[in-house]
Amino acid sequence: MNFLATLRVALNALRINKLRSALTMLGIIIGVAAVIVMIAVGQGAQARVEDQIRSLGSNIIMVMSGSALSGGARGGSGSQQTISEDDAYAIAREVDEIQGAAPTLRGTGQAVFGNANWSTAFYGTTADYLEVREWPIAEGRGFETSDMNSAAKVILLGQTVSKSLFGDASPIDQVVRIRKVPLTVVGLLERKGQNMMGQDQDDVVLMPITTARKRVLGAALAKSRSVGSIMVKVRQGADMGEAEAKMRELLRQRHRLQQGQDDDFFVRNLSEILQAQEASSRVLSLLLAAVASVSLLVGGIGIMNIMLVSVTERTREIGLRMAVGARGRDILTQFLVEAVTLSLIGGLIGIVLGVGGSFLVGELAGWRTELSITAIILAVGFAAVVGIFFGYYPARKASQLLPIEALRYE
Repeated sequence: MNFLATLRVALNALRINKLRSALTMLGIIIGVAAVIVMIAVGQGAQARVEDQIRSLGSNIIMVMSGSALSGGARGGSGSQQTISEDDAYAIAREVDEIQGAAPTLRGTGQAVFGNANWSTAFYGTTADYLEVREWPIAEGRGFETSDMNSAAKVILLGQTVSKSLFGDASPIDQVVRIRKVPLTVVGLLERKGQNMMGQDQDDVVLMPITTARKRVLGAALAKSRSVGSIMVKVRQGADMGEAEAKMRELLRQRHRLQQGQDDDFFVRNLSEILQAQEASSRVLSLLLAAVASVSLLVGGIGIMNIMLVSVTERTREIGLRMAVGARGRDILTQFLVEAVTLSLIGGLIGIVLGVGGSFLVGELAGWRTELSITAIILAVGFAAVVGIFFGYYPARKASQLLPIEALRYE
């Protein structure tokens, strides 16, 4: 009995019992669909974390001002400005692992253009800020050396601020007032999206640090060199821990801190935080896939049960086939083909439902999902393996029946 004949007999047996075959496939269908949806959700979460890493800029270390002590009560980070522009320039110059360092001054205010206004955060910084954050210009230009030297009244707008003030029109060369200071828009930043805390990174205005200090933030800071934070980018391939240690040692020397004395600044390695979040997302993705795979296991047990029932029901048929010349391996192949066919058909239907379910979850729940061809192939392959594994025992039991006993079976 050749394979095509065996396949034909197996498919005919499945066709005769349509309802039972459909119910048997249900477990595989649900299992494959669940695996695809869960992996899509998990990979979507992981991709979102990767986007956040890219939006912050890779290999970022934040240096923030220390805390003030008043009446025994210690203020939070940044309550006392203990770092300066010169610290930033020294870090970039003296630490070999550092690619760039951008000092920043932060303020908030109402950005006004014509009848439109928008409350936003603005940062006084240097041209290195865009390189450190890996933040390209969508339109216009960035800061130039002359802008820094002359405290030019120029700004760069984030996408959210531009949309709020100008709609879809170009903001380039328009004049925006911040704290009653007229500032000309020279550049529009590319969209960054939300950071890991859910904050809109595009709701921002950048200006030269000299402009922020001398013209916008007030006379109190006009002659000061202090800044609120320094954003540092480590060179690609350099050791983040070593760069952080060298930077910390340099700042302690510059601030004349004695051995045993606490740092008067704070250092935050954003890369480590985001990598930990990425690892958590990866574990979550694997956990979801493992939970969904249980459905495939349950579906396989269902196939085994139904195939055992089928062997019992068709005992006389098996005896007749063996009496007219069918060998044990022909019977084994027939029942294996039935089990694998049930699994594969269920797997194909599960793919359709899984892909549709992934899009549905993304639309209704607002979660990001990413379909994986590898996940689909693995789910269907696993379904076929389940069919072979759970179909083998009933098939082997059928192949070992003695023809004379099978024919006598009532």
